Amino acid sequence: MSKLTREGFHAMHEQAAEALERSRSSLNVLICAGTGCIASGSMKVYENLREECAQRGLQVYVGLTHHGDAEKSLHIKMSGCHGFCEMGPLVHIEPLGVMYVRVKPEDCREIVERTLLGGEVIERLTYHQDGVSYPRQEDIPFYKKQHRVVLASCGASDAENLEEYIAKGGYTAFEKALFDMDGAAICREISDSGLRGRGGGGFPAGRKWESVRRHIEEPVKYIVCNGDEGDPGAFMDRSIMEGNPHSVLEGMMIAGAATGATEGYIYVRAEYPLAVKRLQVAIDKAAAAGLLGDDIMGSGFSFHIHINRGAGAFVCGEGSALTASIEGKRGMPRVKPPRTVDQGLWGKPTVLNNVETFANVPNIINKGAAWYRGIGTEGSAGTKTFALTGNVVNTGLVEVPMGATLREIIFDIGGGIQNGKKFKAAQTGGPSGGCIPAEHFDIPIDYDNLIAIGSMMGSGGMIVMDEDNCMVDIAKFFLKFTVDESCGKCTPCRIGNRRLLEYLEKITSGKATLQDLDEMEKLCYYIKANSLCGLGQTAPNPVLSTLRYFRDEYVAHVVDKTCPAGVCKDLLSYEITDACKGCSLCSRKCPVGAIDGVIKQKFHIDKSKCIKCGVCMESCKFNAIVKK
Repeated sequence: MSKLTREGFHAMHEQAAEALERSRSSLNVLICAGTGCIASGSMKVYENLREECAQRGLQVYVGLTHHGDAEKSLHIKMSGCHGFCEMGPLVHIEPLGVMYVRVKPEDCREIVERTLLGGEVIERLTYHQDGVSYPRQEDIPFYKKQHRVVLASCGASDAENLEEYIAKGGYTAFEKALFDMDGAAICREISDSGLRGRGGGGFPAGRKWESVRRHIEEPVKYIVCNGDEGDPGAFMDRSIMEGNPHSVLEGMMIAGAATGATEGYIYVRAEYPLAVKRLQVAIDKAAAAGLLGDDIMGSGFSFHIHINRGAGAFVCGEGSALTASIEGKRGMPRVKPPRTVDQGLWGKPTVLNNVETFANVPNIINKGAAWYRGIGTEGSAGTKTFALTGNVVNTGLVEVPMGATLREIIFDIGGGIQNGKKFKAAQTGGPSGGCIPAEHFDIPIDYDNLIAIGSMMGSGGMIVMDEDNCMVDIAKFFLKFTVDESCGKCTPCRIGNRRLLEYLEKITSGKATLQDLDEMEKLCYYIKANSLCGLGQTAPNPVLSTLRYFRDEYVAHVVDKTCPAGVCKDLLSYEITDACKGCSLCSRKCPVGAIDGVIKQKFHIDKSKCIKCGVCMESCKFNAIVKK
């Protein structure tokens, strides 16, 4: 193909925009093809919809292709993650605005006949909350309270279609940065926007870019995108890479133009095969169109992007460990300085940001720093994506302005706590974060506020816990994860966190003393002060935050030898109350024969035999068994 010019790009954009507009004259059916919905069967829904359309003579178009002479036609697209993961598979129909939830393959015939051909809404497939049906996506409470910037196109476009991305303004920010701005101006725009790194630390992105740009003497520089995302329960970056990969590429390309870097690497864990696939498709299509490669649009600027698959080591989320892994070395942090911006990948100046950070950049360049600063708080501009999981009614991917409160996210968007339970805490920041209690329910969530209350933003995981969660057990879960994932390079992390875990195991087994609590707390601060990298330094945060806000639970474990939430097995006992009808079901279900009695009389549990599995309690139809 001929070399793409700036004028050629303008023509490409105009043609794509016209094609998009033509396609809107017919129905567009967007089927969520994110990992969650695929796992729930969305690809079968996609296939069945196409088959049902074919049987009725409906012309199904691919991409933005559209011929006005077709009497009955529509577009069926595989989109990125819609975010409403609890309700998948999801089918969104435009321009009707209709959203169908938990769609099964056998529903496709009815969808075609009643909605696509008849224009009728199938109420049983719509989302219901508190007895109210919400046919339109924009009216669903889960979506209504969000402010989607990074996720705006994830569920609204074909994830693998370059033409559609360009039609909606894709790569225009890169073109602007390439021809109308110099490196200093780009860095200044990013700095003025207040964009902070979305990977955890919250370092100002513009300052990082400027530090790399100033290495004028260095001919080789790199742009690295961290798509490792190792926090338990986190899937924000995965969804962006799957649903809008070109936004990540464009952000990296703008960073390259700003700093003078000509090579980019995306580090993605191998456990994200769909993200890897869609990123590679995006790279190949951008290169084929002349948007990636040598002398892009005749500007003299060259940029190439490569994918590097990681092996799933949590420590490789740390910058120096990540670059070491790309180089083919063992992923282990190194002492700093030198910083990555001075000596990063292969010892060269390197910009390292995560997926969400880069995905924000095109919008900032196109709409301006003032627009971005107008969203969020004074110290934390813009929006933030969160993976909302745990004991919440509507789990999924949400995007809200910085400064939104836990109450707004969990209740207004998430629909509240499952089964009417009482909220206890929300854990943010993954293993490096902390647990936020109900007393901070209305604190504006931003980088600085979260640190002030003993947690951190992290990459954006948010795990909701209710009254049935034991906070000591939660701390033990996250610390065990850190111990398992420690690279072992420094003693405070390798040994210190293992000792911390031993303290927690001692507490949950009822063998600890109050002095152990004091010693454990001291050890936390020692690890924070002396670990080599940020992962080791923040590893004690789940312990410190639960000690700070839920110390009474620790004391109950130590002094009273009880677990108030009834979670820690060593401190539990099961008892049969007078509500027992003597049906013998518990005795028959017990795997170790610890329950006996006489039919129609109260049964008894032999606590010396009981393994505390809870099968008896689950099987009792009269709620006659309690745990204490």
